[in-house]
Amino acid sequence: MAKKSIIARQTKRVRLVAKFAAKRKALKEAGDYLGLALLPKNSSPVRLRNRCMLTGRPRGYIRRFGLCRVKFRDLALAGKIPGVRKTSW
Repeated sequence: MAKKSIIARQTKRVRLVAKFAAKRKALKEAGDYLGLALLPKNSSPVRLRNRCMLTGRPRGYIRRFGLCRVKFRDLALAGKIPGVRKTSW
């Protein structure tokens, strides 16, 4: 489990990216790079990190489900992810 402060920092970045998305797009289209530089650094989508929704783990992230590999396996074996079954051949 990631530290609570890291998870909180990530959620704050997500909010900032959403808040400034329209303004950032308008500034880019206008070519106003000075205006872009004046926006908060954390409002850039490049600074976001894919993290597990349950644990905040940054590695082994599966985009389609928004989970890390560990939690994905636990939930899939418990049958809590619809459409996912354990494979066997």
